[in-house]
Amino acid sequence: MEQLLVEELVKLIQAVFPTQRGDRKLGILIDIPQNSRKDHPDWQLRRTMAYEWYKALKLKTYALGLEKIALIAYPDVESNNADLPRDAYFIEGNPPSIAHQLDDEDIDEPVLFSYIFREFQLFLAPTEYSTTAPLKNAAKQYGFRAATMPGFSPQMIPALRIDYNEVFRRVSIIKEKVDDAEGAEVIFKVDNDKEYEMFFDLRHRKGHLSSGRFPDKGTAGNLPSGETYIVPYEGEKGEKTETRGILPTQLDNDVVLFTVEENRAISVEGEGDAVQAERDHLLREPAYGNMAELGFGVLADFGLTPIDQVLLDEKLGFHIAFGRSDHFGGAVGPKDFSSPKEVIHLDRIYIPATQPRISVKAVVLSYPGNQKEKIIENDKYLVF
Repeated sequence: MEQLLVEELVKLIQAVFPTQRGDRKLGILIDIPQNSRKDHPDWQLRRTMAYEWYKALKLKTYALGLEKIALIAYPDVESNNADLPRDAYFIEGNPPSIAHQLDDEDIDEPVLFSYIFREFQLFLAPTEYSTTAPLKNAAKQYGFRAATMPGFSPQMIPALRIDYNEVFRRVSIIKEKVDDAEGAEVIFKVDNDKEYEMFFDLRHRKGHLSSGRFPDKGTAGNLPSGETYIVPYEGEKGEKTETRGILPTQLDNDVVLFTVEENRAISVEGEGDAVQAERDHLLREPAYGNMAELGFGVLADFGLTPIDQVLLDEKLGFHIAFGRSDHFGGAVGPKDFSSPKEVIHLDRIYIPATQPRISVKAVVLSYPGNQKEKIIENDKYLVF
């Protein structure tokens, strides 16, 4: 199992959580399976990794300017972003393999999460089920900072070794540009000869940073990270959205072409079995065709490559998401789908490693006063 060195862990904590007055305690959160049948090797490995991080960082408590490092376990909540349980447990030894062992005599009595949130200023959460939503909400209430790491695996460790100060600089540059932009024209090239264009309406929207750094109290988000993203205008203000064009997407070895009008994919042409599958999906769930996100990942420039896990892969380069947008400040949410199980936010990642038949020839932002700026050319950023 690839591991971070102690010095790398210290550097990571210092980069992710720039020192704030009042920082005293760091908690590492892990979830323990309530049912042994749900457990699996990746989950087991993640718990072991968290325990190793705890032991290593505990030796560096003073070097981090802290008073305490704690490993905090709780019974799993069975789904991503569900509310956390009322109680959790401070543990010193190897994490138990099943939740009922948290009540063993050699583990301290349960402690209210509300107490933990008041006492701890920093959290890492390498959990099986995502804690992003509950920790975002609790961070606002209690003022702590948290880096959520759902499904984290050793394959992602190289993404923790990069310079997150430089990541922050780069995604901040992009955010400043998309904040000011009214639109984005994207030109795709398929098989080096056919070109397709999309225009994304960016009015009434601001960008969001996912930088891997949490300098401000009361914030929580994913780690690894490294993107700026913005939700195209969806027409909810009564003014027609101008997002339109032909969006090519490579699915397996085939390229399908989505026709987009008023920010919705409305039809599909192209090659292979995927065409009919996508048509059926749009017919069944029109909200799936919503252009939910224009994303600008930067991590490929740091030498990282896809690992077939969206948490990391979407941060590598330019991407476009279909479906739900309300969790990013957009207008399309669960109410727009036929049932909870049909709600989807699906990223299409436009880098050579994931869509080799398609390249991003250009991304050109348009600003008030008919000003324009090309920020991507032939899959490469021009602004760093």
